[in-house]
Amino acid sequence: MIDSNQFGLPPLSLYIHIPWCLRKCPYCDFNSHQSTEIPERQYTAALIDDLDQELESVQGRALQSIFFGGGTPSLFSGGAIDTILEAVRQRIRFASDIEITLEANPGTAEQHKFSDYWQAGVNRLSIGVQSFAQEQLQQLGRIHSAEEAATAVGMAQGAGFTNINIDLMHGLPAQREPQARADLLRAIELGASHISWYQLTIEANTAFYSTPPVLPNEDSLADIQLSGEQLLADRGYLQYETSAYATAGQQSQHNRNYWLFGDYIGIGAGAHGKLTDSGTGAIQRRWKTRQPKHYLDPEKSFCSGQKFLDSAELPLEFMMNALRLNNGFDSALYQQRTGLPLSALEPTLSTLQQRGLLQREMQRIAPTDLGRRFLNELLAAF
Repeated sequence: MIDSNQFGLPPLSLYIHIPWCLRKCPYCDFNSHQSTEIPERQYTAALIDDLDQELESVQGRALQSIFFGGGTPSLFSGGAIDTILEAVRQRIRFASDIEITLEANPGTAEQHKFSDYWQAGVNRLSIGVQSFAQEQLQQLGRIHSAEEAATAVGMAQGAGFTNINIDLMHGLPAQREPQARADLLRAIELGASHISWYQLTIEANTAFYSTPPVLPNEDSLADIQLSGEQLLADRGYLQYETSAYATAGQQSQHNRNYWLFGDYIGIGAGAHGKLTDSGTGAIQRRWKTRQPKHYLDPEKSFCSGQKFLDSAELPLEFMMNALRLNNGFDSALYQQRTGLPLSALEPTLSTLQQRGLLQREMQRIAPTDLGRRFLNELLAAF
């Protein structure tokens, strides 16, 4: 379903941003806002109004996936999520195998909503654990305990979820390979079908940027990465993207649509969208106002900005997504998604292949192991 539709346009997904958290984590640079008072009803209505203004972008397509991200979407009640999904369903056709993901915190309050989310139509949970070590959770500013994290996975399974992602970070303060490995082992033992395992990086505009913790050195990070990748492979988790590992058939369809340069509508404060015009093939990026109070202001526009990509930008825009995938992309997809001939990139592709960063087999273009390790250098060529 992910690679075709009757209009020749890219597949279409929907991203829904819920911007509030009970506490802002010191490493987080996402558009999230700390608050204990969430205007659920008002924001739900605004999301539906926002979607109504985006309907022209659908162009007859069915939705392949929906993703509730944040922030902390699990601060919203099951009733609100049901209202949002029903409004979407009334306006846009759903693919028969649509994937609907909701990001959830493992805290006790959120766990009791899992059954309601399942009843509303959510069929995939992404649980933000980050670590099963209590001391690491405290350093990361997480408000759940290690015990609550494990309990949350069981609660999700009991609610009916079989497709569960666990978010874990590695390269944490003072972390060594055995500790990182223990986190992965716990996620595997709990039966996660998908594990997002990524290195902690210090981003601008975060508390950690102002007062950075002491992180493992490069040698320790390499040991952690190699050991973790081997463990996941041994336990049947296929690495299909830079930081994504899944059991058979459980790859994130929503994220694969991003990486394969599909289209997506973004609604909610700070949400981004990428859309293709069926008549001209022009590709537009658009983004919504970031501050919730402005997003909820009826006198203000939801849209904060938009930009059409020119032909000089498209090679990098495509490659910085598609080359995150271990298996890369089919060569015909480049022209399908960008409207540009792949032959124009032949000198660059040949050079990267000679340098051992890129491999071409049959009609598939993919990063090599070396290319994945030096992905930024690979992408800089475009």
